[in-house]
Formats: sequence, C-alpha cells, structure tokens
Amino acid sequence: DSWHPQMKTRDAARLRLAAARHLFALYPVASMLERVWIDDVGLGAQEVRLRRYWYVVVARGGSLHKAGASEWLTRKEVHAFLNPPAGLGFDEAFWRAIARSYTSDPGLALCIARSKIARTPRSEIAFWREVARFFCANPARQETIDDLCDFIADCRRRDGNWRIEGRTLASLNRRMHEWHRDMAAIERIEAIRRRANARGATPVAAEATWPGLPLADWEWVPSAKEAKAKGERFVVRQLKRAEDLVMESRAMRHCVSAYAAKCIAGHASIWSLRRCTKDGIDRLLTIEVDEQRRAVQVRGFANRLAHADERNVLERWAKARAIALR
Repeated sequence: DSWHPQMKTRDAARLRLAAARHLFALYPVASMLERVWIDDVGLGAQEVRLRRYWYVVVARGGSLHKAGASEWLTRKEVHAFLNPPAGLGFDEAFWRAIARSYTSDPGLALCIARSKIARTPRSEIAFWREVARFFCANPARQETIDDLCDFIADCRRRDGNWRIEGRTLASLNRRMHEWHRDMAAIERIEAIRRRANARGATPVAAEATWPGLPLADWEWVPSAKEAKAKGERFVVRQLKRAEDLVMESRAMRHCVSAYAAKCIAGHASIWSLRRCTKDGIDRLLTIEVDEQRRAVQVRGFANRLAHADERNVLERWAKARAIALR
C-alpha cells in the first residue's frame, strides 16, 4: 500500500524489479543479482528461488556466505562475486570470483568467466573449479579454453574419474586435436550409416547402431587356479556403433574404423577382446569376422599378432560361438 512507483511503464519485469527494490533494498545490489527479477528465462524454479533469495539477503545487508553461498564460494570469493565489473551476468560473476582466487590477473579471470566454464553445472563445481585453476596456471585465449572445455566435458562424460591434475596445456591440446579427428571419423561413419538406412540396406536404429552379426557377446571367468589377477574375466563384445569403432581404433592404434562401411553393409563384424580386473579394463585384441563367421583378422596393439595366452582365450570364444579361426 505504501508503494507508489513513479514509473511511466507497464512493463511487468521493470515493475517487478522496482517492487523488489522497494520491499528489500536497504543497500545497493549489483545488477547481475537484480537481473533475476527482470528475466528468468532458461532458469529452473529452484535456481530462480536461489537467486531471488540471494538478492534479498544482499539487499538487506545480510551475509551471503552465511546464507548458503559457502557451499560453493569462500568468503573472499563471495566478496568478489558481489563486486563484479559492469556487464557480467550471474554465472560470469560467479566464475570470475572463483578465478580471482587463483590469479591476480583481472584480465585472465575475466577471460575464464566469459568462457564455457561459466556454463557448466554448479553441481559439478569441484571438477570445473580445478579446470579454472588449471587455466589460471596455464593461460590461453578464450577460444582455446572453449575448445578445450568441449573436449574436457567429453572426457568427463566417458569417464567419471577423469581429472585434469597432472596434465599440461600442450598434452591437452594434442589430445583435443586427436578427439576432433575422432569426432570427424564418427560423423563420416554416421553419414554412411544414414545413407544405408535411406536405401533400406539396414533397419533404422534410433540408438545409432547397425545390426551386426546376430551373435551374443561372450564372457569367460577363469577358475581361481587359472586366473592371474583377482576378479579376472575376459569379454568379447561386438562393436556396432561409430563411436565404439573409432575408440577401438584410437586405443589400439590400428585402422579398424576403416571397416565401418563393411560392417554397416553386413559384410563384416568387428569384435573386441578385453581383459577385466579390479584394476581396470585392458583391450587385448580386435577381431574381424566375415559373413561366413570366419575370423579373418586378429590384431593387437599397433597391429601385432595375438600372444599365446590371448590365443587361448580367443579359441574358447570361437568354440563357444562357432567361429572359424585361421
């Protein structure tokens, strides 16, 4: 009842901000916190509540650190967050504050704040904080940081235990370029698969696979006497996705991804023999099987031939699945 806005506007967003200022603002608040009253497009309901709550706390002169920001930010970072340069959004101000903990260079902190790091989920802040720390110690252009963030996010997606610690900018760049080549190879294979689907050569697969040889994957667990490690088991699985074929080619350093067209057409199938233990998974052999269910090629790392113990496992699989070995 006491509010009489002297505003010549019917813009609901501007009126909402004016009402928030009237109700709560005992102290000035940075525009990136005020923004939530004007535009909350793209934000979930929980995020809108959080940002509005933070606005109210700061506007009333309360401690944002005590009000919950301590879950993500130190006291020093909260101070930096509440005093950002003009023009920064909420997430940019958030990550600039974190970057300022690791660098005294305001330009570098701003570069990180404007990179794709600022678009990462806050639920993964521990991981991406280390990424921000890495780029503070290894400065790069924003375009390079953005490209590396795409690569890093993919590594994280594939392996939840992937970490950036111990890596160098040069090694990350090298791996990123390899990843780009892999992505290009995957797209070429997918283009072949889509063309085959369009011609009706293979049924359309929503999960981007091709039919492959109608044989189930195989697993063998050695007896306690035969096992060379605790929890040892051997798996032979068919590769029926572009990504799996390219990753096998990359890991084993051979050209098996070049066989994609034959696999999609149904003239061949590619299988991977892997040894699994509690310490991890080792790729041992890549096997090409033709339409007559003959293993026409068996190769290990860098196209080496199978070792004797690998050959023994291979023969077990071949017998179990009626595959003819050369």
